[in-house]
Amino acid sequence: MTFRNGNTATGNGAGAANGHNANTHGAASGASPTPVAGAARVTSAPIVETEDLWRIYRLGDLEIPALRGVNLSIGQGEYLALKGRSGSGKTTLLNCLGGLDKPTKGHIRVFGEEIANWNESKLTKWRRHQVGFIFQSLGLLPALSAYENVELMLRMIGMRPADRHKRTMECLEMVGIGKWADHRPYEMSGGQQQRVAVARALANHPRLILADEPTGELDSKTGREMLKLFQTIVREQNVTMLMATHDSLVDEYVDQVLHLRDGNIVTAAEFNAELDVEPAEAAKQ
Repeated sequence: MTFRNGNTATGNGAGAANGHNANTHGAASGASPTPVAGAARVTSAPIVETEDLWRIYRLGDLEIPALRGVNLSIGQGEYLALKGRSGSGKTTLLNCLGGLDKPTKGHIRVFGEEIANWNESKLTKWRRHQVGFIFQSLGLLPALSAYENVELMLRMIGMRPADRHKRTMECLEMVGIGKWADHRPYEMSGGQQQRVAVARALANHPRLILADEPTGELDSKTGREMLKLFQTIVREQNVTMLMATHDSLVDEYVDQVLHLRDGNIVTAAEFNAELDVEPAEAAKQ
């Protein structure tokens, strides 16, 4: 992953654990990405790119910028976390990348296609076939079993019944929830419900998974299990995953951590400097 503001991102996750900088120089520096031990697998052509991405919400005469010129590039098979305080723009960025929200200006290229100006019909078809979503609220239908929640996604893309059954069970087994296929969400623990949500996100063989606070409601043990599961899925399925999170545990599992502050991506040093200033200012008061 690179972000094009002339800075070099500070490595986290596997690369940092091995004492390497897991990130590459931004395009503004003119340097070519150099693979490092423990870093994500990055292809020569990024699968997700944004260029000067802005999202401004309007409330009467008031303009509220949620994203302020975000530039980033994400390669195939990367497992990334997006951190920032509430209101920093994390969910807005995920929604724009997934075609659930339209930017005010700027460019979004996913799998080489410019999606910012697509109509809703084209976006819906694209999402159903290319992207997997894991929502903070999970979004499981309470009247449906785990099997039916996953299988419904395959009905929507027109898969044949026999293939739907096979793929649904593959996904449920992949996340370790096959024995609970006939259980409804209220009959399962929070961790089990989260696994169903992951299985549903995997059902359409996505190339990109976008997750919003996927461990936010889980205890630390279950959270670690989910983060490890995501890591395994990314490696074995060679998908790209970007998750918005506040969870400090993610640093141990992801390839890189992106830091979002006031609607733009900053280096870890800039992000942490702000955190260090706040306690000092509070102590003076």
